[in-house]
Amino acid sequence: MNVLITGGASGLGRAILEKLCTDDSVKIFFTYFKSASEARSIENKLTNAHGVFCDFSDAESLNNLIEKLPSMELNVLVNNAISGMEVAHFHKTPEAVFTADFMNNVLPQVRLMQECVKLFRKRKAGKLITVLTAGLIGAPPMGYASYTASKAYMASIVKTIAAENVKFNITSNAVSPSLMKTGLLNILDERIVDSVEEGHPLKQLLPLTQVAEVVDFLTKSPSHLNGVNIPINAAVNVI
Repeated sequence: MNVLITGGASGLGRAILEKLCTDDSVKIFFTYFKSASEARSIENKLTNAHGVFCDFSDAESLNNLIEKLPSMELNVLVNNAISGMEVAHFHKTPEAVFTADFMNNVLPQVRLMQECVKLFRKRKAGKLITVLTAGLIGAPPMGYASYTASKAYMASIVKTIAAENVKFNITSNAVSPSLMKTGLLNILDERIVDSVEEGHPLKQLLPLTQVAEVVDFLTKSPSHLNGVNIPINAAVNVI
């Protein structure tokens, strides 16, 4: 099985990579941007992992990645990368933030998914797994208007791909994790993080390894599991 993980050199992407790489028969390609040293470290440690530089905000860089897709002979795409995030209430969020999020975090993913779908249709098999957010379930978190809106757009794309490609044995599913200990926490006040952790039913933020386990399952899941968004949030919201 050949898998491409976007943003696989750090945070959740790296946790997913390390989980999938425990199976020596799985060949992992992962994109990195600002984590070049981490990418080299991963390649030195894991012989079945191969880094590919990509700046998703740069059209030429994205084109270079897309040109490499046929040679990767992918079976699975894991959409995980995100390019920055700004915290502000909706009424205080500049229009430029919404535009930048759409250009950097939505359109590149859409284009990459389109190219993978074309390749999967020729092979009549393939899986797309997209990382969303538990903020789409129940009340969205305050201050994350643009981020949540971008994820909502991707949630709709996930369903569309599933509905349009089921006859080609292509599945499109998503996971929606709650707050995790990743680099994104650096933009939050520590007191807010502590408060969220204290109010959590399990008194802990979501471990990256647990999300990785769900993604690992989806890489092997049956074809009838399609168009599904799996919340990973300790039953804070039950659907």
